[in-house]
Amino acid sequence: MKKIFLILLVFAVAAAFAQKATNKVKSKRGDLNLVSAAGGSQVVCTAGFNDELTIIKQQDSYALVKGPCQGWINNSDVERILQGPGDKGFNIEAVDVVGWMDNPSAVFVLDQDAGSFEGINIDRNFNDYLKNTVDREQTEMRNQEN
Repeated sequence: MKKIFLILLVFAVAAAFAQKATNKVKSKRGDLNLVSAAGGSQVVCTAGFNDELTIIKQQDSYALVKGPCQGWINNSDVERILQGPGDKGFNIEAVDVVGWMDNPSAVFVLDQDAGSFEGINIDRNFNDYLKNTVDREQTEMRNQEN
């Protein structure tokens, strides 16, 4: 019973975070005029292009949002955002990036300029290297692989 309760609690928390993430919107095309009523024309304030707005209430094709102030916007003028504002990049210059494959050998990320790297041509005809035909069954019998 405790396990079921714990699982339900985890799902409830996950659903709450998912719902909270979809409540945030931002402008699609530029600054937004927030109006006093749904479908109205009296501008309360203007939200900037990069302002994050929180949806408070939905009504038909309009939404009541809170940003620099509170007002109504058309749903077609905004898009939902899943991450908050801020820099999403990261810097790995000071970090030694090492990975491991199945065999115990290190894999390093090269930080040199790829433009100065010359490729290797591996277009070869291996028929020139074969002196005779190789039979798979004969080779397996010779190596006792059958």
